[in-house]
Amino acid sequence: MIAQNSCGACIKQIHDALEKNANNVLRHQDLTMAQVGVLLALSGAPDYQLTLKELEHALHVAQSTAAGIVARLEQKGFLEGFGDPSDRRVKMVRLTPAGIECCCEAEDNMKRAERMLLSGLTETEQGILGSLLRKVRDSLI
Repeated sequence: MIAQNSCGACIKQIHDALEKNANNVLRHQDLTMAQVGVLLALSGAPDYQLTLKELEHALHVAQSTAAGIVARLEQKGFLEGFGDPSDRRVKMVRLTPAGIECCCEAEDNMKRAERMLLSGLTETEQGILGSLLRKVRDSLI
C-alpha cells in the first residue's frame, strides 16, 4: 500500500482537490474541464481556430472524444465548426465571441486557483516547486 505522504499520493490528492474546485467553478457555466481545455487550446491558436486533428493532438485525446467535446461546445454556442476552404474533408473549429469571453473568465479562474494552490509557499518555494514539477512532467512526456 502506498503511504499517504508519498509523492504520488500527494500529487493525487492535490489533483483531486483542484479538479473538485474547478468543477464547482465551471458548473455555473455548464462546462467541464475537457471543454475548457478545448476552449483554451483554441484561444491560443492563430485566428482562434484549429483543425479537429490539431485539437486531438493538443489535448492527447482520440478523434471521437475531440469530436464529442466540439459538438457539445457548438451546441452551447462557444465555437463553430466549418470545412477547410482548401480541403472540405478537413474540419476546422473556431471560437465564437461567446467562446472568447468564456476563455477570459476561465483564465481568470485558473489564475485564482493557482494563487490558492501556492498561497502557503514563499516566492522562492514557488519557483523551486515549479522547476521540480516541470522536471517530473518532462521525464514522463
